[in-house]
Amino acid sequence: MIVTVIGTGLIGGSMALDLKKRRLATTVWGVDKNSIHLAKALEVGIIDEAKSLEEAVPSSDLIILAIPVDHAPEVLIAVLDNIKPEATVIDVGSIKQNICSAVVNHKNRSQFVACHPIAGTEFSGPDAAHYYLFDGKVNIICDADHSSASSLATAEKVFETLKMKTIKMDAAEHDRHIAYVSHLSHITSFTLGLTVLDIEKDEKSIFNMAGSGFASTVRLANSSANMWAPIFHENKENLVTAIDAYVGKLNALKQMIQQDELHKTHEHIASANEIKRILDGIELKGQEAALNN
Repeated sequence: MIVTVIGTGLIGGSMALDLKKRRLATTVWGVDKNSIHLAKALEVGIIDEAKSLEEAVPSSDLIILAIPVDHAPEVLIAVLDNIKPEATVIDVGSIKQNICSAVVNHKNRSQFVACHPIAGTEFSGPDAAHYYLFDGKVNIICDADHSSASSLATAEKVFETLKMKTIKMDAAEHDRHIAYVSHLSHITSFTLGLTVLDIEKDEKSIFNMAGSGFASTVRLANSSANMWAPIFHENKENLVTAIDAYVGKLNALKQMIQQDELHKTHEHIASANEIKRILDGIELKGQEAALNN
């Protein structure tokens, strides 16, 4: 299978590495507007050859779109305009409604599968790409009823090869849920990072006091602005609702602390401890997936 990866960063690059290692891809071509990224991807063996979109798409069996979500709809249209009849294109962005809406009436819509492999790190670019990034993780396919049976089968084979579990849901539902479980986490981390950086201007010793709890909480603040700013804007309605809910909880806790309501503060924290049930479920599923592969 000839695979073209458009966007040779962490996600696209890691997919290319594993698809080649596990022999689903016989050849991987890379397309990237960042010439430095493209050269690096070629140098480290993520891709076999660098090509333009116009050169790669018509001859590819699978096209993986792994670029910022604000540019993805436009590029997807260009890909679908030039794709061969038996090929499949998937995207891997964390916003699905914008890209699905952009191509809903395209003549080749059935060859597109809207995907979101939930995996990644706070690092970006080809240097961040690595093997086994997706093992045991979850992939979401959205609006599957708009994709052909053959394209769905190809997409599912890709994520099976990456050792991911695939579930299906509506694109709008996906965007609502992801605002809370992913995008809000990044908002929180970015905001905490900015808050501490403001204090650091006058209190240099604060970093001597920053322990592992701070490091794990603020880790996501290292994430790429080029990727996350467009995500926030493309999912703004869902994210604003999530931020309002978060700020409400934060203000409630502030008031408890301010008014010395120790019992209420204790109850607030104890209630939040219930999140462990969800995290334990995620960990268990990951372990089960690893054991089954």
